[in-house]
Amino acid sequence: MQGGVAEIWKDNILDEIAKGTSDVETMEELFEKMREEFGEFDKESRKADELRLLIQGPRTCDEYIQEFRRAARGSGYKGRVLIGEFKRGLNGTIKRKLAKAESLPSTITEWQERVVKLDRNTRQSRAEDRAMAGTVQFQGTSTPQGVVRQGWPQHGTLRGGWVPRGGWRGGER
Repeated sequence: MQGGVAEIWKDNILDEIAKGTSDVETMEELFEKMREEFGEFDKESRKADELRLLIQGPRTCDEYIQEFRRAARGSGYKGRVLIGEFKRGLNGTIKRKLAKAESLPSTITEWQERVVKLDRNTRQSRAEDRAMAGTVQFQGTSTPQGVVRQGWPQHGTLRGGWVPRGGWRGGER
């Protein structure tokens, strides 16, 4: 034990033992006394640390919320502090979408409901984008691998190159 309340407690117990006024006679009784004195604080502190370290990562908000609720039980966090820890652990995409919201929730339950909706909408949109990627005509300069643009020569098949308004560069075809 080093410093703080624990150090003072230890000194008091050692003084009582030295004077013979302590009710502690065995190591087990000493450990029990320590659990009585510091046990609940220790548990609450561990739960608070677990909550502070919790992040959503690539998980769904539903998964993150369940883990968050488990960690929040017994942490001693309530109200705005609990909401702050919840928001801190969210992934960047959800945080950015929340930043654009006109009105923000006021309770932890409302926050959780809001982020679940955002997360589900975001994941659904991404799934639709991936499904549509194979059916969309590509424009611009980038073409996915394996896709051949019509009117463009294959590498090494022709000399010259396609000129947008003039036909083939390097001779008539």
